[in-house]
Amino acid sequence: MDTSPVRLGLRENLGQFSLLVVVNAFVGAMAGMERSILPAIAEQDFHLAAKAAILSFIVVFGITKAFTNYLAGRLSDRFGRKHVLVAGWLIAIPVPFMLMWAPRWDWIIAANVLLGISQGLTWSTTVIMKIDLVGPKQRGLAMGLNEFAGYVALAGSALATSWLAARFGLRPEPFYLGIAYVTLGLALSVLAVRETGKWVAHEAQVSAVQHSQLSQAEIFRRTSLTDRNLSSVSQAGLVSNLNDGAAWGLSPLVFAAAGMGLEQIGMLAALYPAVWGCAQIFTGSLSDRVGRKNLIVWGMWLQALGIVVVAATVTFAGFAGGAVLLGFGTAMVYPTLLAAIGDVAHPSWRGSAVGVYRLWRDLGYAFGALLAGFLADAFGLPAAVSAVAVVTFASGCVVLARMRETLSPV
Repeated sequence: MDTSPVRLGLRENLGQFSLLVVVNAFVGAMAGMERSILPAIAEQDFHLAAKAAILSFIVVFGITKAFTNYLAGRLSDRFGRKHVLVAGWLIAIPVPFMLMWAPRWDWIIAANVLLGISQGLTWSTTVIMKIDLVGPKQRGLAMGLNEFAGYVALAGSALATSWLAARFGLRPEPFYLGIAYVTLGLALSVLAVRETGKWVAHEAQVSAVQHSQLSQAEIFRRTSLTDRNLSSVSQAGLVSNLNDGAAWGLSPLVFAAAGMGLEQIGMLAALYPAVWGCAQIFTGSLSDRVGRKNLIVWGMWLQALGIVVVAATVTFAGFAGGAVLLGFGTAMVYPTLLAAIGDVAHPSWRGSAVGVYRLWRDLGYAFGALLAGFLADAFGLPAAVSAVAVVTFASGCVVLARMRETLSPV
């Protein structure tokens, strides 16, 4: 039985925190393995022409991940974080095999349902567990490290699968990587990850914030609508993933239409999450010093600028410049939004609040894919990309007008 004293802080829990960073890298790699090549599989293996049909895998992924995020938060508060994490990895086991051998497009859709459920359970719990361990002082840095691991691994996986596809074909070789990701992620989660419930209880005891017991319905209302900070964060998260979903589905098609080859498409598809992932180490820590609100506002606006650059160019250098701007903007937003949730939500209902936020955030994948697909079919790819930029800029304006600073002075 573990009788070691409970202490909050990143340095105090460095071993377990680092292990969770590694686990989340495997979670991100699972999402990245199909990011650069699945639109090509849709066109070449299954002969899908309509952009809305091609992007259908992102819609089902986003919807299932979003609702699983919500359940993950509730389940982790009720049954413990580790159980939810392990369950997520078990659900991921069939995914790479289905992607390898799918005889019809509906198999790809089914694989993305399972992947969405798995990502919702695993990524949500690694986020919540890191917030549990570090306490209030270093939430931004903790979230930066978490998202750094996930999205750098996502980028590396996207690049690796595109490289394998260019040399060996679209299937099955690129998805062999997924078998390794699942095996290692599950083994670490079962054998090495520790439950963080006692850290939650400790923080709740020492917290100076008074609170009353909240129902799940009240937590949902606060995070979605009535709390101006939590609801501002939720809408910004939704729009940030809306443009990520559009970039995921449309960018490979935009690059291909401009004459880019499969390896160039893979490099561009990996560049955006690589910049996003690496920069989060610095932006997350920066938010602990300068506050959350301004980083979120300017991050949303920088994302919008990056999308405009992608829409306005037809060269590799132009696409790369837009991807870098989009990556930096997302890095300013992503860990800061999670840290803001941790600032506002009490430890006793923080897991559920994170679940509600991630519900709205990952519904953005579905909304982005639907919006981009229908606009691309009706008006063309440039119009679809430009519309996403307008929505992203408007979201930053909402945060500017409605959100208050959530970081308390030390």
